[in-house]
Amino acid sequence: MATEVEGQIPMEEGEGEELDMIEKLQTVGIGMSDITKLKNAGFFTVKSVILIHPKKLKELKGFSEAKVEKVLDAAKKLAVGDSPFVTAANFLEARQQVFFISTGAKELDAILGGGIESQQITEIHGEYRTGKSQICMTLCISAQVPTDETNYSGGKVIYIDTEGAFRPERLEGICDRFNVDYQAALNNVYFCRAYNSEQLATLMADVGAILAQEAGIVRLLIIDSIMATFRTDYCGRGELAERQQMLNQVLAAIKRLAEEWNLAVVLTNQMCSDPGATMSFVSDPKKPVGGHILAHAVQTRLSLRKGSGEQRFAKLVCSSRFSEKDASFNLTEGGVANSE
Repeated sequence: MATEVEGQIPMEEGEGEELDMIEKLQTVGIGMSDITKLKNAGFFTVKSVILIHPKKLKELKGFSEAKVEKVLDAAKKLAVGDSPFVTAANFLEARQQVFFISTGAKELDAILGGGIESQQITEIHGEYRTGKSQICMTLCISAQVPTDETNYSGGKVIYIDTEGAFRPERLEGICDRFNVDYQAALNNVYFCRAYNSEQLATLMADVGAILAQEAGIVRLLIIDSIMATFRTDYCGRGELAERQQMLNQVLAAIKRLAEEWNLAVVLTNQMCSDPGATMSFVSDPKKPVGGHILAHAVQTRLSLRKGSGEQRFAKLVCSSRFSEKDASFNLTEGGVANSE
């Protein structure tokens, strides 16, 4: 009998309580109309206002330089006494709230240190049919399942699809494998199809709204894939600088969401051929799209390649915690699974 995942996954005690929601600015003289404008722009906590560059606030309609200064002063009043510096010991203690979401394959989880880690961005790149979207759809269900091993209580998922690869029907077989009620699981996945890079950028404010509404309940953000719309909207080397600048802004917004809301983030990425690789005798002329901007923004990078049949291989090519490692996994009706 399938285990039902409730439509409202309960928040664990203490989760989300440490954040001052932006409505608290009313107590230090900021009007509700200005607070509404901030929320419409994607600012839902006092901390998010303090962390953003002032020029971003000046771009909001009706926000003069004087008003921006007033809002920032009010936000800092609420944070008075909070030093920007902590000891490494205190930082380690704060990281105890970090959780890991299983990919569905033990070997893959092992090289990641337990699975997809919260408060950071994990990028998965590879050629077509290497299993990127299959990992994402498996995570849609595994993210909802509590685990005793990592003390993870389960949560909801936000899935942004830029390639049209998401199929909710695919989740049924994965639900059967994880012993989860299919209909209940579908209700715990927020889905959106993004058709261009501008829409993708504005969606970050909508993601923030969901996270604010369901603080501690939404645990995973998936964007499959991060570069698809950018490659379509910006063509040629003449638009490369503009593309990278826009990409950098989107990645910065994603990173703030991950850290502020203790959110796990997975970005899939496409590959391209490097025309200069043959000149430098590089064995593999293919490389992930996005350049240094994307490479510096993510904390963990997984490279996938095909094996025989449904077997796939993953290589941890970048991590702030681990050295390069390899793992294998299989693609099955029940999603990503252990390699036989």
